[in-house]
Amino acid sequence: MIDINISDLVKSFDLEKNVLDGITFKVDTGERVGLLGKNGSGKSTLFKILTGEMDYDSGEVMIAPGRRIGLISQIPVYPVGYTVEDVLESAFARIHKMEAELRALTEQMAQGNEDPAILRRYGELSTRFEGMGGYNTKTELNKVAEGLSISMQMRERLFDSLSGGEKTRVNLGRLILEDTDILLLDEPTNHLDLHAVEWLEEYISHFKGTVLAISHDRYFLDRTVDRVVEIWDGKAELYAGNYTFYAEEKEKRYEERMRQYEKNQAKINQLTQSAEQMRLWAFQGNDKMYKRAIVMERRIEKLSTVEKPNKEKQMKATFGERDFFGDEVFSLRDLSMGFEERLLFSDINLKVRGGERIALIGDNGTGKSTFLKILLGEEKPLGGRIKTGPSVKAAYLPQIVSFPHKERNLVDTMIYETDCSAQTARNRLAAFHFRGEDVFKSISVLSGGELSRLKLCILMDEDINFLILDEPTNHLDIASREWIESAVEQFRGTLLFVSHDRYFINKFASRIWEMENGTITDYPYGFEQYRTMKAQQEKEKTAAVPVAKKTKGSVSKGNRSQNHAKKQLTICEREISKAEEQIQQLDAQMIEFACDYEKLNDLCKEKEAAQAQLDELYDQWTALAEEAEG
Repeated sequence: MIDINISDLVKSFDLEKNVLDGITFKVDTGERVGLLGKNGSGKSTLFKILTGEMDYDSGEVMIAPGRRIGLISQIPVYPVGYTVEDVLESAFARIHKMEAELRALTEQMAQGNEDPAILRRYGELSTRFEGMGGYNTKTELNKVAEGLSISMQMRERLFDSLSGGEKTRVNLGRLILEDTDILLLDEPTNHLDLHAVEWLEEYISHFKGTVLAISHDRYFLDRTVDRVVEIWDGKAELYAGNYTFYAEEKEKRYEERMRQYEKNQAKINQLTQSAEQMRLWAFQGNDKMYKRAIVMERRIEKLSTVEKPNKEKQMKATFGERDFFGDEVFSLRDLSMGFEERLLFSDINLKVRGGERIALIGDNGTGKSTFLKILLGEEKPLGGRIKTGPSVKAAYLPQIVSFPHKERNLVDTMIYETDCSAQTARNRLAAFHFRGEDVFKSISVLSGGELSRLKLCILMDEDINFLILDEPTNHLDIASREWIESAVEQFRGTLLFVSHDRYFINKFASRIWEMENGTITDYPYGFEQYRTMKAQQEKEKTAAVPVAKKTKGSVSKGNRSQNHAKKQLTICEREISKAEEQIQQLDAQMIEFACDYEKLNDLCKEKEAAQAQLDELYDQWTALAEEAEG
């Protein structure tokens, strides 16, 4: 079955160029499709058309009847005073409405209303309520919140007080909790830490619906999609595989098109020479040769319709570098930092030598960006000291790039920031793909990716030996990510970066600093070895702890009490299983006798008593479990 069918879709914002120029593709039910293309190619526009937020000029867009679409890039406006918990609970709006109606019907039946229509409605609603997971909403909410690192403290905060990244994360959680058939994900990993990204990948692998994802995260695409649609010059190029397959296949197609083009050019040259010769013979009186020349020229016209394949120009720019003298770039001694009553980290003792490449990783909110600002002198630590080498010259790319004078255009900004001539500024901007009229754009209209590119353009004009990057690949398309990777690869100085881009980390980090539980753990090796080490640590945590042998007569009263609690715990678990089975049987009987008021009333009372007993068993189990663990 086809969930999405797009045919000859055209959309333009001005008369000169179509953003989408006859794009055609379809997505079958249950497919995971990656939507790729450089920034500004029309990917988000296509998503807005699919959700009905934006109209289109011509073509056809069809969504399978009855399929519910959820888009993560849209952050709805919620009522004033809504907490994060309220936003997440709004995903269950239909279930809560159904629950309220069930309560009202139960109350009517308890008051003696025996109308068959009410009994029938109650039976239908009960079945639908259970089928939609009405009894498990709180469990599902907790699972999603934990997976996306939405803590209980965060759930109590007002939604309007959150940052843009936090709002995106909460909205992703709400979308996952909704009964959605088609997930449209627009850069879902941009505001997620490593833990949350891996959780999202696992969720998508088990999601029963259809997924269409815009992403520049190459690891994410490799692990989640089984087909790629690339928007190139307003049209769709289709690839039957994940990102790795797409990258290899795209290069093969380019080479094949180039071979075909070169073959055509050679044929055109050959035919052109022959046509000229025949015209010369025709001029000498051979009329047959004139007709042959005409035929050849028509063939040349047909062959000339094969266009030369385009390949996006790579940005070629490198960081300016200065020599580093000495062994130590910086050292930290007993460093600590916090705000108000919250301590971010303490007692940090680390040393960095010249030429090292360090990835600082950790969950959102652990203090990674604050740590970088302390190194740069933008924040003062609560305690400890930082010793920096005398010849260290640092450059910093922040996570959120801003400029003090947003009214200036790009050329003026380059002139003021780097003290260069107008022509030099334009040359530098051109190397960073700011060409033509783009250089006269105001800073205020630039996208996040364009701001990062401009900031890097300025940074690369400086002579540095210590580069600090905070989420350098956020908001960049894949081509721009590959470019910055090329620039970083050529940089010979010391590199310290915060990133959740696993491809970037794996490529550059020779040392991992993990910020967790108020400290930094130093792993003196690359990302793959770090992941292997973490997996081994998790395995050891979950492994059964061997019980030490005890000599006769050495068992204490505490151990005897624990052993007794363990035995009682086993008995309690059996009782819980029986009680749960009884409730399931009662639910089935309630559906069966939905039209028999008296029987249904008795079953309701039995279920209430069984549920009360089960709640007591749960409390008993909790107490016994604590006692058994000592």
